[in-house]
Amino acid sequence: MPTSQQARAQASAITSGKTVPEAEAAPASQLRALFDGPHLSPGQRRIAQYLIENIAEAAFLSITDLAERVGVSQPSVTRFAAAVGFSGYPALREKLQSIALRTLAGGPGAAEEDRGNELQAAVDAEIENLENLRRDFADPDRVIDIGRKLSQSTPLTVLGLRISVSLAEYFAYAARRIHPDVRLVTRGGSVAYDALLQSREAGGTWVLAFSLPRHAHETLNAVRVARSAGLKVALITDLALGPVADEADVTFATGTGSRLVFDSYAAPGVVCAALLQAMTDADPERTQGRLEEYEQIADQHQFFLRD
Repeated sequence: MPTSQQARAQASAITSGKTVPEAEAAPASQLRALFDGPHLSPGQRRIAQYLIENIAEAAFLSITDLAERVGVSQPSVTRFAAAVGFSGYPALREKLQSIALRTLAGGPGAAEEDRGNELQAAVDAEIENLENLRRDFADPDRVIDIGRKLSQSTPLTVLGLRISVSLAEYFAYAARRIHPDVRLVTRGGSVAYDALLQSREAGGTWVLAFSLPRHAHETLNAVRVARSAGLKVALITDLALGPVADEADVTFATGTGSRLVFDSYAAPGVVCAALLQAMTDADPERTQGRLEEYEQIADQHQFFLRD
């Protein structure tokens, strides 16, 4: 008889193929997709990030006002519009306004009404992050594809430095239940470089990296070392645009809670769980065998309390 965890692994398998979404992708996701193709300069990335974070207001700004808000020149805004595929700023603004108007039309009637206290506002912000992630998951194919590739990488390296350590440790702990060789890297500098190079020499093909605010130089350097060694990098972060995302092969960008002194990570945690599910689906026989073996060891040595 399968254990509860084995049963969950079977019951929660991700169904491939695009489904009919209940709502279109979140505005931030639409903008990330819009700006993701070209290689943007640092100044252009600032423009893109401002638009992503302030779409409801920014979509109606003149080119002069937008340039002033971001701290760039008007020609820089014009070049940005061209870089992302528009004939000029008016054409880009028309697209931005269509996204913004659909957002305002579909949003709650009183977004700021009765926000409650600071803790409730922080929860509200995380709920919004999760709702945006739910829209992004309307098409699960990318999660399924990367989960399969992570499953096939032996060893699989998980990289998380500074504040990102906690999510990296969670992912690595769970991944070890279903994958034969997971290597966790939580120290930067030469220690990380050694681990990444050894992983590649041992036959590894992928690294799952975490980069959450505040983004560390050592994370960027480690990702660059991984890429130079021939490893592919999947990145979980809050920014689809930026130096670390530019170096990654695939990026899962989702919001973090920033209403309190320290950030909270509800949505990135769900991305972790989704990738873990995709890994279990990629090799169900290995998954079931490893879970069964682990449960036998756990029972033998009484790892857990009886419920």
